[in-house]
Amino acid sequence: MAGVEELAQEIAGISAHVDAATHRLLECIRQFDDCGGWFQQGAVSCAHWLAWRVGLDTATAREKVRVARALGSLPAIDGALAVGKLSYAKVRALTRVATPQNEAQLLELALVATGAQLERLCRGYRIAQSADEVPLPESRSVRQRPLPGGMVKLEIVLSPDEADLVLRAIERARESGRDTTPGNGDVSAESRPCDSEADDDSTDAAWPSRADGAVTMAEAFLAGYPATGNGGERYQVMVHLQKDMLGADGELAATLDDGTRVSAEGLRRVACDCGIVATGCQGAELNIGRRTRTIPPAIRRMLMLRDRGCAFPGCTHNRFLHGHHIQHWLHGGETSVGNLVMLCTVHHRMVHEGGWSVVRTEEGELRFASPAGEPVAGVPLLEGIEGTLTWLQEWAEERRLDLGPDANLPLWDGTRPDYDLAVAGLMAG
Repeated sequence: MAGVEELAQEIAGISAHVDAATHRLLECIRQFDDCGGWFQQGAVSCAHWLAWRVGLDTATAREKVRVARALGSLPAIDGALAVGKLSYAKVRALTRVATPQNEAQLLELALVATGAQLERLCRGYRIAQSADEVPLPESRSVRQRPLPGGMVKLEIVLSPDEADLVLRAIERARESGRDTTPGNGDVSAESRPCDSEADDDSTDAAWPSRADGAVTMAEAFLAGYPATGNGGERYQVMVHLQKDMLGADGELAATLDDGTRVSAEGLRRVACDCGIVATGCQGAELNIGRRTRTIPPAIRRMLMLRDRGCAFPGCTHNRFLHGHHIQHWLHGGETSVGNLVMLCTVHHRMVHEGGWSVVRTEEGELRFASPAGEPVAGVPLLEGIEGTLTWLQEWAEERRLDLGPDANLPLWDGTRPDYDLAVAGLMAG
């Protein structure tokens, strides 16, 4: 077994090789992005292609593309990464604030600081730069995030007047729900449901809560009736039932359209007062022949259950989907589950107007091809590199890179950094 010092030297040396190889990776990503190679392979963006082909999560893929683009105009930082003097973590922090004008100053600091120190320094520099700027308004958005306990957190960003409108509607729905409850909502504190992550507003602790009002408002809108709490048919909920692969024999698993798992008790609760459409994976194929090209709800439900989103290789879109006739209806194709596939708006347009094609084999597998006839692999082809360390060393030697264990050693002398002074120096420069 190697000694501690030998291991330390090896770790530092390998890290320098990895950083130099990361530079080449980012350089390739930049070239691939510039030439539109991702589009030629049917992806929506370069980050979208990376997430599929390289296995990165979407946020990491976007960050790789951002850093790769930024390095194109920062030759000094780019060169330092190429010879292993900077780590990718340092470069990622630098590219958030670096410009051709301040690049030299930032690089000088980066060679001295550790990754954590540089991250803090760049964050302070960004704050100082934006101190005199008028903050840009945040983008309007609606996000959902599953919570560990099974609940779902919704986050809505609106302009002040829009937020006031939504809150007024929630309060109106909440008040109508209170009017229909026994005792006009006069319940003890012990019997009130407790909303998770309630804010300081006491109305969220009351019952019915704002959460109850939001749900009532949504139900009323979908049902097409005023929020009276007792009028109109409840919205239809689609639940997919299929054999639970992890459960006992005969046990069924229930999931919603987007794949969210529904507990047995949750299913029973929803089934008490909602229209339930239960579908399964097994059964005869739905086919209405050539009577109409319009896809009926029953077939669309089966398509959503089968495809779970856009069927184009690597695409993760599961909203704004279209049922596409593989053999077009005008050319004799049937409106059947076997002749249909779900595609997102982008890929549906590419198939119809961009020259892309899709066919289904006799085995039932989909085959997509580019306008040039090149197939798009449904699963990325993985070709492992044997002896990764040896390959990295040979790669560096071919490029005459001096990548010893001290290549990425920070020049920090151990004294406590004065971040305010460093930021002031950058602002003065």
